[in-house]
Amino acid sequence: MVALGKSYPVPELVPVKRALLSVSDKTGLVEFAKGLAGAGVELVSTGGSHKTLAAAGLAVTEVASLTGFPEMLGGRVKTLHPMVHGGILGVRDDPEHQAAMAEHGIRDIDLVVVNLYPFEETVKSSTDAALIVENIDIGGPALIRAAAKNHAYVTVIVDPADYVAVLQALAANNASIPVALRRSLAGKAFARTSAYDAAIATWFAAATGDRDPQRRIFAGTLRETLRYGENPHQHAAFYVTGDGRPGVATARQLQGKELSYNNIADTDAAYELVAEFDPKETAAVAIIKHANPCGVAVGASLAEAYRLAFRCDTVSAFGGIVALNRPIDAEVANEIVKVFTEVIIAPDASPEAIAIIAAKKNLRLLLAGGLPDPKAEGLTVKSVAGGLLVQNRDAGAVGAAELSTISTRAPSATETADLLFAFKVAKHVKSNAIVLAKDGATVGIGAGQMSRVDSAFVAARKAAEAGRTAGLPHSLAEGSVVASDAFFPFPDAMLVAADAGATAVIHPGGSMRDDEVVAAANARGLAMVVTGMRHFRH
Repeated sequence: MVALGKSYPVPELVPVKRALLSVSDKTGLVEFAKGLAGAGVELVSTGGSHKTLAAAGLAVTEVASLTGFPEMLGGRVKTLHPMVHGGILGVRDDPEHQAAMAEHGIRDIDLVVVNLYPFEETVKSSTDAALIVENIDIGGPALIRAAAKNHAYVTVIVDPADYVAVLQALAANNASIPVALRRSLAGKAFARTSAYDAAIATWFAAATGDRDPQRRIFAGTLRETLRYGENPHQHAAFYVTGDGRPGVATARQLQGKELSYNNIADTDAAYELVAEFDPKETAAVAIIKHANPCGVAVGASLAEAYRLAFRCDTVSAFGGIVALNRPIDAEVANEIVKVFTEVIIAPDASPEAIAIIAAKKNLRLLLAGGLPDPKAEGLTVKSVAGGLLVQNRDAGAVGAAELSTISTRAPSATETADLLFAFKVAKHVKSNAIVLAKDGATVGIGAGQMSRVDSAFVAARKAAEAGRTAGLPHSLAEGSVVASDAFFPFPDAMLVAADAGATAVIHPGGSMRDDEVVAAANARGLAMVVTGMRHFRH
């Protein structure tokens, strides 16, 4: 026995004699109802659910017969009645409750099966405010919360995936449900109504233009429990929000071991980066290690882009994540499998490419079905002690028209193309970020250093090492451009890049020493453009 309040013990087993079924999603409903009927359970139902069950030949009572009122107001009112809620909320062991129920002819309802109007799906598929509001369920959440509150005596189901477990419990316990299952389903029910209300509140905030609502609610559905978090002593799980943004959460995993916490984080970073490049314009590949790109390139083909991206840092690419902005073909698949890779993610893949990758059984292959829109803002959330930091996703981008040349020499067309490419990559590099690029490929990346000049030294060293690895007599940075995610507070980091071979510079501008930085650029013959947009990434 488990204590319920101060007075009544919670029974270990509760017989299910009568069930109320009122569902929007009718998946598996008929089969489940037949199982209930076979266990001797009386069925009560509403509207469309009643029609579905009756059409299947099941004996089912319509709710209107219980309440004495027809469904009204276009179906808005049907279950909000004491004959229904009294049967759910009544405490079976409370004499006063039982006397009141007997006086008013209210019978127990032992099982409540409800799933809600498809509000979330309606928001995704329609902008019609009236239709969206009409899909806000009222009676459903009330039924669910009532049943979950009284789980000492009532079983509640909000997910068709739980039908089998309930039928199995009934069969194993002489048509009764054990308390552990009732409690588990009650917790799941409250989580469902909470997530439902969160979706409604989020829509209202967006519809009214409230960027900072007084209460912000986030909800997700468990995708899988992970082996561990960032480290083996940390517990972790993966939840999906269902916002439809293509990526790890939408991807089909065709093969390989289950994804780890770090795999998911790195794969997301890689896919968001590669989505910056329109697949209709160019093939693009990003290789990520520890949430930072170690190589990014565009090319006429995925294979060309991969080879250029890999060349940037062949050491760090080992055990990395590879993201592609086009369906994987056999040529690039053959290139990727030459190197130990943890995860590959792309919109799709050809049968030939899938077969090639299948030879590497531990290599995870994810097909996301599309690319995330880099211009869609959305929200990002970061936890801090006692709170949450919420911001719009960095959807900022600059084109050639937004660049302002502030040096004596203007960049050439080739330099401009590389500057824009490098700045896109810098947006996805941990601050302080320095990116060296040439001919649509990164040649050196410095990430996450405490000073910008240190990032510049790292990028220059990486470019020199890449040149030696490629068998060249010079650094890959020769003739490159350099991008910085934020302004140069001093000329030093820019000059490190210039010493490495960079000829043009892109950065947001806005430093108190911009004049000093521009003068240093002019003295070295560098072309310099500013964007007016910063891309810190912490």
